[in-house]
Amino acid sequence: QVQLVESGGGLVQAGGSLRLSCAASGGTVSSYTMGWFRQPPGKKREFVGIIRSLGGYTYYADSVKGRFTISRDNAKNTLYLQMNSLKPEDTAVYFCAASQRNIATMADFGSWGQGTSVTVSS
Repeated sequence: QVQLVESGGGLVQAGGSLRLSCAASGGTVSSYTMGWFRQPPGKKREFVGIIRSLGGYTYYADSVKGRFTISRDNAKNTLYLQMNSLKPEDTAVYFCAASQRNIATMADFGSWGQGTSVTVSS
């Protein structure tokens, strides 16, 4: 089973940018559908975006569309989440996850990282 480790979180002012990384081991990011999810304080975990294993198609939640970009570096076996124009409501713990299914819902993601915290100040 693939192991995932996120990094890159921190404190940023509204309007700023951060890039999160998710390093994989025990499997290759290109062979999984990889996803980013987040859990705001006191709320349930929610979908941010995914990149499918086949074709590399990306899909995003409406709340982040146009501001966040998912990419993967196969040579580094790492998944990224570039976050621009950050808003206070983006404050959350961000998780990366892997699914063996090309088309996956949150329940299909069986491997999860430990999360990295992002705080956006107003």
